[in-house]
Amino acid sequence: MTEFTHIPWLSILIFLPLAGALLCLVLWRREELCRWLALAVSWGVFVLTAGLFAAFRAGGSGWLLYEDHAWIERLGVRYILGLDGMSLLLVLLSGFLMLVAVLVSWRVRRHTGFFFALLLLMEAGILGVFLALDLVLFYLFWELMLIPMFFLIGVWGHERRIYAAIKFFLFTLAGSLLMLLAIIGLHLLHTAAGGAPSFALDNLRGLELSPSLEAWLYAAFLLAFLVKVPLVPVHTWLPDAHTEAPTAGSVILAGLLLKTGVYGLLRFGFPLFPNAAAASLPWLALLALIGIFHAAWIAYLQPDAKRLVAYSSVAHMGFVVLGLAAWNQTAVEGSILQMVNHGLTTGALFALVGMIDERAHTRRIDELGGLWGKVPRLSFFFLFFSLASLGLPGLNNFAGEILILIGAFQTNPVWGATAFAGVVFAAAYMLRLVQGVLWGAARGALFWPDLEPREGAVLVVLALLVLWLGLYPAPFLAPLREPVADLLNVLPQGGLP
Repeated sequence: MTEFTHIPWLSILIFLPLAGALLCLVLWRREELCRWLALAVSWGVFVLTAGLFAAFRAGGSGWLLYEDHAWIERLGVRYILGLDGMSLLLVLLSGFLMLVAVLVSWRVRRHTGFFFALLLLMEAGILGVFLALDLVLFYLFWELMLIPMFFLIGVWGHERRIYAAIKFFLFTLAGSLLMLLAIIGLHLLHTAAGGAPSFALDNLRGLELSPSLEAWLYAAFLLAFLVKVPLVPVHTWLPDAHTEAPTAGSVILAGLLLKTGVYGLLRFGFPLFPNAAAASLPWLALLALIGIFHAAWIAYLQPDAKRLVAYSSVAHMGFVVLGLAAWNQTAVEGSILQMVNHGLTTGALFALVGMIDERAHTRRIDELGGLWGKVPRLSFFFLFFSLASLGLPGLNNFAGEILILIGAFQTNPVWGATAFAGVVFAAAYMLRLVQGVLWGAARGALFWPDLEPREGAVLVVLALLVLWLGLYPAPFLAPLREPVADLLNVLPQGGLP
């Protein structure tokens, strides 16, 4: 194990997709080669993340892997990467879902080399966000992952792609710029207090701040992260981005980009500003509960299947934030597990809606119907992942939601009871989607091609993971136990609800 940890695995994880992206840009005219190159690189990254999970699935305290090198010494910027049990699960999810995104994009024919270069560039940025422990490095990766998504939506999206891409850019840019100002402010305050110039998380933690200054700096971080979650009322960019994005863009948005907001709160927001964070927990719970019901109601009314699934993401992420607000071992573990669950089930649903759109050339629920008789294998998986999304016991979303609800009840029974009612709303809009798409009067062509081997292989693996996490989530919870226990000690207990 000592020899294993001496290899810079974390840097390899980041620079492998970055190198693949550069190669795709150089070879952009050779479209078929770029397609296979992207598959090979994404497969290599996934194998590496799976190997890290196999090596460290038992978890442990402290950093499982850690890299620290001088970078811009004059400013105190260092190249610091760290992997613990919390980031381990999200890194594993990133490696897997990016491989899924490449496979569901296999038929992309327009600017193919650039398309796959953007996917790999975004993978490097996302992995960097989950591993960076220097605030400047974190911010660079934070911005790096947004630029490819902007172009994926704006170039390969649907009819209103330019509007959706600009809206996505403006929302995320506003939050990011405020966070950058807060990062610079922390650096200056640390230096003024007599510390050496530094942006390292460990050096900035524990910095003595006045209550008002801490609240303002925390608010800047909080806004950037809540926009990304997204939480009501800063969520309106997400349905448009999902609706207009290509299938791979929606898979990555739902499965990975939304998770960076919650991760940012856990890794940076709460440890840097513990008093302000503790005071914000009841307000986060309120916004989470509002989001659960608001998004569920809007989802129920949607005529577009993809937009319905997009609003379901807002509702599911409301449960994740509620688990953070409850701030106990059970709830926080449930929130992190639910991020993985949501990435799998919602990513699968977006992939399935994309497959339906390729065949029917429509996503409108009232123009579909009778798919069970046309494409039975595709319909089976659509029903399976829909049931997982609504929280059917035995499937993955139930495992995460029950932990969140139990933890919420422990902290505040009113929160738990209210959130439990939100599960009923989730069943309502998902069953409406299933009824409208799979059953009813058949419309359109009588015969469609059912799942191709490539599509079937992706969905089978996703379904097996959903079953594994639903029936036996213990291997995925084990790495979280000690990191979450350490994290819970960050906030002053007197400030908790």
